[in-house]
Amino acid sequence: MDPPAIYSLSIERFRCIKKLVWKPARGMNLILGGGDAGKTTILEAIALLLSPAAGGTALDTDYYSRKVEDGFSIQAVVSLPSESGITQQSKHFWPWQWDGEQAVIPTENAEGATQGEAVYCLQLQGTADMELQYEILQPNGEPEHLSAGLRREIGLVRLTGDDRSDRDLRLVHGSALDRLLSDKTLRARLVSELAKTNPTDVLLDVPKQVLKELDAAFQRKNLPTELELAITGGPGFSVAALTGLTANRDGTRLPLASWGAGTRRFAALAIASQNQGEAPITLVDEIERGLEPYRQRVLVESLQEAKSQAFVTTHSACAISAASNAALWYIDHDSNIGLLASEEINRHKRSDPEAFLAKLTIVAEGITEAGFATVLLERSLGGPLQHFGIHVTDAHGHDSALGLLEALCKAGMQFGAFIDNEGRSPTRWARLTDSFGGLLFRWQNGCTEENVLRCTPNDRIHELLGEADKTGERLRALADRLKTPDKTFSVLAATAGERLKAVVRDAALGEVPADVTDDRRRFESHKKLFFKSFEGGCELATKVFALSIWPDLKNELMPFCNAVRKAVRLSEISDIEP
Repeated sequence: MDPPAIYSLSIERFRCIKKLVWKPARGMNLILGGGDAGKTTILEAIALLLSPAAGGTALDTDYYSRKVEDGFSIQAVVSLPSESGITQQSKHFWPWQWDGEQAVIPTENAEGATQGEAVYCLQLQGTADMELQYEILQPNGEPEHLSAGLRREIGLVRLTGDDRSDRDLRLVHGSALDRLLSDKTLRARLVSELAKTNPTDVLLDVPKQVLKELDAAFQRKNLPTELELAITGGPGFSVAALTGLTANRDGTRLPLASWGAGTRRFAALAIASQNQGEAPITLVDEIERGLEPYRQRVLVESLQEAKSQAFVTTHSACAISAASNAALWYIDHDSNIGLLASEEINRHKRSDPEAFLAKLTIVAEGITEAGFATVLLERSLGGPLQHFGIHVTDAHGHDSALGLLEALCKAGMQFGAFIDNEGRSPTRWARLTDSFGGLLFRWQNGCTEENVLRCTPNDRIHELLGEADKTGERLRALADRLKTPDKTFSVLAATAGERLKAVVRDAALGEVPADVTDDRRRFESHKKLFFKSFEGGCELATKVFALSIWPDLKNELMPFCNAVRKAVRLSEISDIEP
């Protein structure tokens, strides 16, 4: 028997998601992305759609931008085995047919057999009256009521990030423990036994007298009399829910709900796995919560090996590396969700997993561009990038940056980029520029070092080269290239003449002079003395402002800075303060 599985999920105007359409994988789905991108909202939408609770009302915060009058909708195309009870309902529900991409009206082949897998369309709507309306959509377009009983039979294990995972450790209606025991009269018997307990008997004398006086007051006002204390429930609260698993710890019996977050999570999954023939859809928010790295790996591996479909969010690089057989998805700040499946993305995921955990990631062509973009953006944003959920990642070269950005673009995800212009692959870069818009910055000509050097006045080049612990080595590199023993800058400048910027450029890029045949590595290594490092890129960006170069680069760089500001919900600015 194949377990229940969501083939397609559509969310409209629910919490922070305006619209999202997603086709998750049958097994484990690991959802990555920055804070407040909508990862938890996806899990909350699935949990609400399959909630075993009867009735209920929505909160105003469940509606996108709190526009209650617009309502919200959560719809899922779901594969349901007959054991879920879908075929034993009092009202017959006709299945749709899954064609691999969407649910369609069933068709028959020449032998009269239905083609494709049978699926059902489940829908939850939050109405303008803040009511929850559960429905199954029939192929003829008619909606039918989706009962709490059927939702309960579908099954859901939910391990959230806010200490509610003990739900499956208690006799809550529809919990994993409730489904495991399968005793439909247990809650009624428990309540009956609890009702036999009379708390009035254990009251002290003074409270007993107070209760008698209250009874007399009730009698004078013609209210119900013979008052006593008893264990009672209330609307939305079941006394039986107070019953939960306990376990021995150093000779003391403690509720499992009071143990650590990690233990509670493993316990809830163990209960679910004991349900014979059941493989409920599993939701795990922030899988790293309460778990050491080795236990994160154990939990990820157990979810991957299970038959059930799982939806997991994480901010843990350890969890990402352990998810070798999971489908990895990235959701950006505009609720676009894409599959991280290409080799380019997988390679970068291994080298810098944090790139897929940020709210907005900027792909820098190389380490110099990473440093330059970091300082530039921090100045334009007015603070450290981590405060805005921005991460700058090194793509390790022009070609790898191009391949990575194309893979991200194909997946429909929004990243930023800071790239040199080497004059290669113009058509491919043009397509990416159209797709990424202002978030993709590419120099009009040349690389970062060349553009900064181009705008540096000749009489300030010595300041561009000046840096603690590096000035002497840089001047020695220029002296080697000019074949002069004197490394005094004035002598070097006079020797180079009009070629000074060209000589500095070649040294900064590690270019080997044409007449050099031996010791080529020494000349190539010159770039490490200049700006081919993260610190070197930061130095270049800092000197753009210190040497008053910014006005010459402002028109080219400012649109990129404002695109990033817009992406993190900040207004545009006209300039950056020096």
